[in-house]
Amino acid sequence: MSFLGASSTYAALVRPLQVLVMVVAILFFARVLRVAQVQARPADVGVSGSKRRHGQALGLKFIEPEEQRGERIDVDLAIVIGRSTDCDVSLYDNYLSSRHARVANDNGDLTVEDLGSTNGTYVNQELVTGRVLLARGDIVQVGGVLFEVVR
Repeated sequence: MSFLGASSTYAALVRPLQVLVMVVAILFFARVLRVAQVQARPADVGVSGSKRRHGQALGLKFIEPEEQRGERIDVDLAIVIGRSTDCDVSLYDNYLSSRHARVANDNGDLTVEDLGSTNGTYVNQELVTGRVLLARGDIVQVGGVLFEVVR
């Protein structure tokens, strides 16, 4: 009789864990699909670094979080992105460090560098090491926040 009781207790414990694992897997794949969708978008064609239009500097446009999608951040000299209220762009995101990354405007070219964050900074899904030059259409990820480099 006790064998039957142990079996039902086991099922009562394992079933919720199976459901939790499936939910986490689905959320993970949804995130991967979202990033792939953003990456698959064609970059704006026809503007190279040497053929810049004067008066329109590169900036960052929010892709995620959803509630800030489309908002633009102009980078005049340099901005620091992080969770700290001392940052130029202060965002609440569990995956952001207090001072996560620095984006600088170097004579019209944008660069990004990680400031020793815990989770790293990514450009087009590649981990940033050192200072990286950004181009129009690049996707910058700091924590769970996604930006697109726009003109």
